[in-house]
Amino acid sequence: MAVARKTVPTKRTVSRKPVQRKQKNNLISKIGLLVFSIVLLLFATGVLLHYRSGIAYYLGFKTDKIAAINTVEMKRFSDVRNYELLSRYEDRVAGIDVSEYQGAIQWNQVRLEENTFPLAFVFIRATAGVDKVDLQFENNWRESKKNKIIRGAYHYYRPNENSIAQAENFIKTVRIRKGDLPPVLDIESTATNQPIDSLKAGIRRWLELVDTHYKVRPIIYTGENYYNAFLKDDFSEYTFWIANYNFFVEDMKDDWLFWQFTEKATIQGIEGNVDVNIYNGTPKMLNYMRVNK
Repeated sequence: MAVARKTVPTKRTVSRKPVQRKQKNNLISKIGLLVFSIVLLLFATGVLLHYRSGIAYYLGFKTDKIAAINTVEMKRFSDVRNYELLSRYEDRVAGIDVSEYQGAIQWNQVRLEENTFPLAFVFIRATAGVDKVDLQFENNWRESKKNKIIRGAYHYYRPNENSIAQAENFIKTVRIRKGDLPPVLDIESTATNQPIDSLKAGIRRWLELVDTHYKVRPIIYTGENYYNAFLKDDFSEYTFWIANYNFFVEDMKDDWLFWQFTEKATIQGIEGNVDVNIYNGTPKMLNYMRVNK
């Protein structure tokens, strides 16, 4: 009797990727990593070279500045940029802006930024919205003048609140004297209860009411993006104080009357971070801006 033979299945040959292809992929990855590392190194070197004087200052290589250095000033790399920008615009005028968030300020100690650059002016928050009065305004307003710092007052505009009532809140709170800076309207956001055209109309009402009362045209404070999107064209007759903290922005534009370039400065006599600004002009030009009535 014939025995049936079992059919043995033929094994399929498994194709394998050539070793050369794997080695090639590894080489490409290594080259990519090397290129990325070189680019990163060049970028870091460029930053270090660009800010070398500020870095040297904070590391104590400038021997004439060592006595002015303390641990507070060395705590943030952003201080290096502050030093560089203030050095670059040393022919301009530096100043700060404050509110109740800085607490009780020791105005007799407020003199220098980075222990080097004189602070000539201060903008002080007076009011916000229809009924808010800054808790430190009266003290800041009085003491800054007593310590011979040119002062100015600003109102934080709340887009969802009545513009006339906001103007009245500022007017009844702030008494501008001869030698003070013009009043400032701080507008930073859009409204949720009205279209942008209505918001612009409210802003204009505030500006006109304050102008009529003090007989001086107000300054408008805002961020650069907000300025370009909503205010630049419709309020071209006003001067602007622009906030831009971008680490790589170093050039003050011609249409910026003031530039708030940082919110992280350290000032003796003030606890916590402080905004620092540069006036786009000389000390003599700043004096021409002051109220003369």
